[in-house]
Amino acid sequence: MKKIIVGMGTCGLSAGARAVYDRLEELAAETPGVCELTRTGCIGMCYREPLVEVRDGEDRVIFGEVDPDAARTIFRDHVLGNEPASGSSVVLSISPDSEIGGAEAEFIRLQERIVLRNCGNIDPESIEDYEAAGGYQGLRKSLLDMTPGEIIQEIKDSGLRGRGGGGFPTGLKWSFTAGYDSDKKYVICNADEGDPGAFMDRSILEGDPHSVLEGMIICARAIGASFGYIYCRAEYPLAIYRLEIALAAARKKGYLGEDILGSGFDFDMKIKQGAGAFVCGEETALIASIEGQRGMPRIRPPFPAEKGLWRKPTNNNNVETYSNIPWIVINRASAYKAFGTEKSPGTKVFALAGKVVHGGLAEVSMGTTIEDLVFRIGGGIKEGREFKAVQMGGPSGGCIPASLKHTPVDFESIPATGAIMGSGGMVVMDETTCMVEIARFFLDFTQSESCGKCTFCRIGTLRMLEILERITRGEGIPEDIAKLEKLSVQIKEASLCGLGQTAPNPVQTTLKYYLDEYMAHIDDQKCPAGGCLALVEFSIDASKCIGCTLCAKACPVDAIEGKVKEVHTIDTNICVKCGKCISSCNFGAVITR
Repeated sequence: MKKIIVGMGTCGLSAGARAVYDRLEELAAETPGVCELTRTGCIGMCYREPLVEVRDGEDRVIFGEVDPDAARTIFRDHVLGNEPASGSSVVLSISPDSEIGGAEAEFIRLQERIVLRNCGNIDPESIEDYEAAGGYQGLRKSLLDMTPGEIIQEIKDSGLRGRGGGGFPTGLKWSFTAGYDSDKKYVICNADEGDPGAFMDRSILEGDPHSVLEGMIICARAIGASFGYIYCRAEYPLAIYRLEIALAAARKKGYLGEDILGSGFDFDMKIKQGAGAFVCGEETALIASIEGQRGMPRIRPPFPAEKGLWRKPTNNNNVETYSNIPWIVINRASAYKAFGTEKSPGTKVFALAGKVVHGGLAEVSMGTTIEDLVFRIGGGIKEGREFKAVQMGGPSGGCIPASLKHTPVDFESIPATGAIMGSGGMVVMDETTCMVEIARFFLDFTQSESCGKCTFCRIGTLRMLEILERITRGEGIPEDIAKLEKLSVQIKEASLCGLGQTAPNPVQTTLKYYLDEYMAHIDDQKCPAGGCLALVEFSIDASKCIGCTLCAKACPVDAIEGKVKEVHTIDTNICVKCGKCISSCNFGAVITR
């Protein structure tokens, strides 16, 4: 019997996968016994969603950008008619001998999938699918064949470092918590993914929730914990829904609860929904939130390993870190260290967003260059524009210029540029991106998300934001550069937690690599990239305008004149540069300079 699999992650659903699934369900009901229809999570090719896979034995063909009509054709030709799949809609074809073809073969061929090993391959709502893929064998081994000390040593030997951004050695972190005596210990999974442009953890939870649960249970066994929390932001309803299903199934199968697998080990966990505060990504603020307090960082030491949740020893790792654990336990540390670099072993999941052609998820060996990620896996820059920079590490990271595109992505090389790897978000920018505006955008985010506990973070980021806003309006003065540099240092040195300590990074890196853009804004009142609306002039390209009048109707101040089917003009003396004419024009006729 053939199997039809529809990508039903958030990216697929937002692209129309539900309607595709419903159409296939109708067709399958009309011809019972011909095929099995099921769902899966995100395979990473978000840019080609909705995705539909047809499996015939070990042959796999994945179709992209499928709508309900295309679903009917696929069902008729490839499920019922047994015709060879062909055409641009075939994004991947995988033969029994693992030969990969199709339009997006390069996207998959260049990846090493450990964390994403099951995403796109199993039904995330079926524990049986997870077990059939080797799921919970790592837990079985750790409970029945290994001591807690042996588990920790295996993780130490693997060299796995925290994938939430800090890069602290995971096995060492576990050993700290294990070393404290207490009547109760806790395991926390930080799923409070808040970086703009980041969706790695969400996709893992939606596509393979059991791998996270299994990693947490193994951790609990290693450190002697009896209860755990998955702190997941409430803005991830599908991830929470599938986690709830996974938790119930794991309890029913005996992987959670009392005397797990007859080992005498007791452990259970629950989901704590976060309200979306970025600062709660910091572990002590996250712990405070679970306890029912306002999410504000605490002074360290003591560290959570000694006094964490409810003042008990607590281990906190993020989603991606826990997802690595079962694979390492089964395949051993030596196999994990075969990937990556000496000091940054293993793989890393990245979310490609922004001006890149292939926006989505990719998992590569540590040490892969920025150029390979952006151009070989990401397909390059949209519309053939010039690659300008990549923002790594979210609001806490920095902008790495195109001149450093050969930089390996690992825990040593990226900080040397002034950025940080963070949790894996990569926002790609082209020549139309204003780097001053990018710095303003990210600082606006961190300033808004500051909990307000530290004066330098609360007030210092506000002062920096005010300066950046003036510069983007063309009201900056040369002395502003020195003020930004001074405030950056003071905020970094005086802030309590990682939010404040890293908030100046986008400003520092853009000043370092794009000082000329700052000076153009200040000295010439010009935005070289044309991204700051206050510093550009709007006009209409006569060769593109068809006189549809949409721009005139959208203009709030009646600055656009012209008759129907005639070229329109903009009165720059009236124009308030709101940009509504650009967004309303379907022909690219409104331009800025």
